[in-house]
Amino acid sequence: MLLAQISDLHIKPPGALAYRRVDTAAQFARTIARLNALAPRPDAVLITGDLVDCGSADEYRHLKTLLDTLAIPYWLLIGNHDGREGLREVFGERAELQARAPGDFVQYVVDLGALRVIALDSMQPGRSGGTLCEARLGWLAQQLDAARGHPVIVALHHPPFDCGIAHMDAIRLDEPAARALEALIAQHPNVERVLCGHVHRPMFVRFGGTIASAVPAPAHQVTLDLAADAPSSFTLEPPAFALHRYDAARGIVTHHAYVEASDGPYPFHEPSGELIA
Repeated sequence: MLLAQISDLHIKPPGALAYRRVDTAAQFARTIARLNALAPRPDAVLITGDLVDCGSADEYRHLKTLLDTLAIPYWLLIGNHDGREGLREVFGERAELQARAPGDFVQYVVDLGALRVIALDSMQPGRSGGTLCEARLGWLAQQLDAARGHPVIVALHHPPFDCGIAHMDAIRLDEPAARALEALIAQHPNVERVLCGHVHRPMFVRFGGTIASAVPAPAHQVTLDLAADAPSSFTLEPPAFALHRYDAARGIVTHHAYVEASDGPYPFHEPSGELIA
């Protein structure tokens, strides 16, 4: 099973730039082309939130037009830049987005090969930081209990950990929700990974007896500055995404792949088998 994870697309209406500089739609189109060209091709693509920039129906229509060129099944999660109503309006045919269980949250379960993915909604309308209320955590507890015996991925937008980038730590999943999530995960050793977005960088941390990880974005990245007073800023580092390879013997192994083409591949060995000096 090969699962691609992308995050933080920040799609704007056609012709608009994010932060007056970033053509997120063009970058996402390049990412789709790269995913379509992979061999072996991923079995599914998980998109962990901030699908669009302001949550409007116009942005979601633009996103849908772009996604129509993706030749791989995809699954959408919601982030702090998203809007539940606009997403549901434009992606009305996606039953998992319409379920509203519990409450109005965009949460669902999907089996992708041997992996069971539990998708959480950590969005708080009008706020950049995330949370998981009692209703969302209670639903997660039910789904984890039902998934015993299955290898599980729990996915959400906001990381439940500090990463050392101060302005992102200020808008992560809030501490009470993160502690509750970690306690739940720790009760279920079949959780292979907790997958997040939001921080626009690759990150890995021990969490609840498993690994929580985040991914770089297909357009702009958050500046890697670990100073306590670092300003909120972004860079145009190479866009990238994650490939999570699962097999029953080893669990999940994660690779990060760059969107843009690079030179190579070049051989290590001569045709005779000798290492090239």
